[in-house]
Amino acid sequence: MPIYKRITVDESTVALIWKIEEELSTLEEGIDLSPYCKERYDGMKSLIHKKGFISIRHLLKEFGYTDIDLYYDEKGKPHLKDGQHISITHSFEFTAVIISNKRVGIDIEKQRDKIKLIAPKFTPLEEYKALGNGKDLVRKLTIVWGAKESLYKLYGKKGLLFLHDIFVEDFKISTSKTTARVTYQQEVTNYTLNFFEFENFTCVYALAYD
Repeated sequence: MPIYKRITVDESTVALIWKIEEELSTLEEGIDLSPYCKERYDGMKSLIHKKGFISIRHLLKEFGYTDIDLYYDEKGKPHLKDGQHISITHSFEFTAVIISNKRVGIDIEKQRDKIKLIAPKFTPLEEYKALGNGKDLVRKLTIVWGAKESLYKLYGKKGLLFLHDIFVEDFKISTSKTTARVTYQQEVTNYTLNFFEFENFTCVYALAYD
């Protein structure tokens, strides 16, 4: 299908979302993979993972890139060879790519009740209590998780812990924004993150203005 959604963040930052509705054979048409990505793709057992992997390459084409323009570092973080910053996400039938001249991270998550069960693993008590316990708890927890995932991708550093190093301030869903602070190697940095919801999914993205 055509692009599901385009988000123009600023003059140098754009995010594209794809909704996967095609058969795998249709998605594979016109897509060439690098030897590294072909090996990864051939090793995938899950159909939805294969579809997500290939749909991301269609998003790259929309930006004017091919799979050959993409490489991954030793931590698994994707990079573009021309120096632009990129972040990639996949959740069920949705994939997204964001590209910017700034460090960037994006995440899509499906809103599910089970997030309440795993919340203690990524949300410290102070942060969790601030979210309340109303009907919007699942939505807010999903935003918090997406915010932390986006910042983790932005940093691309192993050892950054959701529970201890990234703290998301309380927010109202209606504002479509939240703030977070990241403590990494004793340095504290504050971020503003944007989010939006669609079809029971949540998308969060973060930029580093440095």
